[in-house]
Amino acid sequence: MKTIAYYISDYGFGHAARSIAIIRELLEREPSYRIIICHAFAMEFLQNSLPYNQVTFRKIATDVGYFLKEGSLEPDKKKLAKEFDRYVENWENKIQLEVQFFQQMKIDLVVSDISPLPFEAADKVGIRSIGISNFTWYTAYESLLDQKRLEIWKSSYSKMTCFFLLAGNQESDWPCEKRLFPFCARKVRAEKMEHILDWVNPTRKRTVIFFGLGMKIDGIEVETLPLWESDNCVFIVSSNLNFRTKKISANR
Repeated sequence: MKTIAYYISDYGFGHAARSIAIIRELLEREPSYRIIICHAFAMEFLQNSLPYNQVTFRKIATDVGYFLKEGSLEPDKKKLAKEFDRYVENWENKIQLEVQFFQQMKIDLVVSDISPLPFEAADKVGIRSIGISNFTWYTAYESLLDQKRLEIWKSSYSKMTCFFLLAGNQESDWPCEKRLFPFCARKVRAEKMEHILDWVNPTRKRTVIFFGLGMKIDGIEVETLPLWESDNCVFIVSSNLNFRTKKISANR
């Protein structure tokens, strides 16, 4: 039985959602695999979506994410720097804990979307590691943090054995094997889609638009955006946008 340590970014639900799709497909093809998910933020979502005997969960903070200025979509560089420094303060100890985890659980492969944490540890133990993403947190932070800070994570990502690059990536410099893939998502449930369309667009004459703002973004007055007045459109918004206009037919 092969055992995979699967690390998922703690920022929002997007990394978790696409990881669910990949893990489902992986277990469909290789049901003998054992997968240990390493994550913290969206644990309930992951547990509800992956009710398999082969999947277990280990709660661990996997990265830092973004921070925005209050009431704005502008990055808060000072807070990001503070939280980054806090996360990497005991970086070598964090790596050593992962080394011990790999050895104790007899991990055969490490997959990460796209936490930098496991790559150094996998390299030390001699385990192959795969990064799956359209970006790394190193490149995401290049305009937000100074290079001295970023060298820590540059070193970590440089230890990837292979990088599965998803659509939209601008990553090119990592010294590892690279494979290109398109966007990935959970499988469409046709009956659910038709149910939603019957509800919000029964005549099928309107354009249905899903407007999803990240679950960790708040304080933005999106209700004032002019897009809600778009002709012949109806909007479905994510549950963290708790408001209505005449053009919003659903909030879930």
